Amino acid sequence: MNRTDRKESILVLGAGELGFEVLRHLANHARKHQSARIYVQLRQSTIETTDPVKKQQIDQLRALGVETVPGDVAATGTNELAALLAPYDTVISCIGFSAGRGTQTKITQAVLQAGVKRYVPWQFGVDYDTIGRGSAQDVFDEQLDVRDLLRAQNRTEWLIVATGMFTSFLFEPAFGVVALEQSEVHALGSWDNQVTVTTPEDIGRLTTAILFHEPRFRNETVFVAGDTISYGELADELERQLDRPFKRQAWLISYLSDALHADPDNNLFKYRAVFAAGVGVAWPKETTFNYREGLETVDVPTWIHRHLVE
Repeated sequence: MNRTDRKESILVLGAGELGFEVLRHLANHARKHQSARIYVQLRQSTIETTDPVKKQQIDQLRALGVETVPGDVAATGTNELAALLAPYDTVISCIGFSAGRGTQTKITQAVLQAGVKRYVPWQFGVDYDTIGRGSAQDVFDEQLDVRDLLRAQNRTEWLIVATGMFTSFLFEPAFGVVALEQSEVHALGSWDNQVTVTTPEDIGRLTTAILFHEPRFRNETVFVAGDTISYGELADELERQLDRPFKRQAWLISYLSDALHADPDNNLFKYRAVFAAGVGVAWPKETTFNYREGLETVDVPTWIHRHLVE
């Protein structure tokens, strides 16, 4: 095989809710276009799992041609991790905040040390540059550390996909925006405040489209959106589709700040305070990659119809 025929090797770290969708869409694209070989790095215990749900997912990925490679990001030092990443052309991190503080910078340092050609860090979320340092959600500062590391070098190309929050999180009872059983909606900050949301499946599909897009995206943030909606529009849509009134209560910034002050380690309170500030958490759908490319996404009304309407 001559050099020009060599397939790009793409390694995805993690196969959770988002990683699985990224892998699925990458594998489908690679099979169709014979353009890449797709690998996923998982803990050895995950590869050998007897858990039926996990096992089914891994079998599904293997059936799509995804190759599993053992590795444990959390337990591995930077040098060892760099050696594990070095053979691959592109590394996509689908290991999120739950992996613990310092993980995002460690992965990025390992990627740069390994001289990986292209890197997509775990930045599938809000517009961290616009939010800036010192926000109510302190884990966001590490996301800016990652961006600083990437921008300070020119050997590894990088690509950030900004997606807003997962659509399902907007309806997560613990998050508190939608309380279905109580028929209540709480606005974070104000009813006019907006939030951008995208489903993991759409993120997987759009990330794949962005990665293989010509001309190639280099060293930039690409914005996507399943939908951008205000809390007032969300309440209207729930009432319309579920055919019942919803009590509305705005959680003002002062109220959310007081709650966080009383419980400063509460992660959900941190998220609420950041979203209530209304900065860097929403962008017009018309400005996104998917809108420009004419790619359909699951909007909030569609999500409600699929998941909440009996």
